[in-house]
Amino acid sequence: MLKYRLLHPEILAALGGAGHGAQVLIADGNYPFDIRSNPAARRVYLNLAPDMLKVTDVLAVLVDAMPIEAAHVMVPDTGEEPAIFAEFRALLPGLELEKLGRFPFYDAARSPELALVIATGERRVYANLLLTIGVVPPA
Repeated sequence: MLKYRLLHPEILAALGGAGHGAQVLIADGNYPFDIRSNPAARRVYLNLAPDMLKVTDVLAVLVDAMPIEAAHVMVPDTGEEPAIFAEFRALLPGLELEKLGRFPFYDAARSPELALVIATGERRVYANLLLTIGVVPPA
């Protein structure tokens, strides 16, 4: 057993193999990750049941495990900003959310930089988050 907060072996392996500039997609329960993400990316299915686990649950663990230099969110074409964005900002202090429309977000998630897709049971819409791994500076 590890004392580290992140324990999932597949996620640890994917992050260990990824480096600066690689991307991680945390997908909500509606995301079509089989057709709208890089097929070469490692996939981890945490979508056991509706709202188990939520995107914010996964993000809260990942922020302690990896440096994050960018965060892209999917935005609706019209209407208000999804409420979950406030939770993303609270978990990613000092990091601006970069907004992409639905299809540009899908295109970004199909890029060769996508190393890991984490499927969640999140039911809130537009709860998808594409993270870019940053650099760990020397001690």
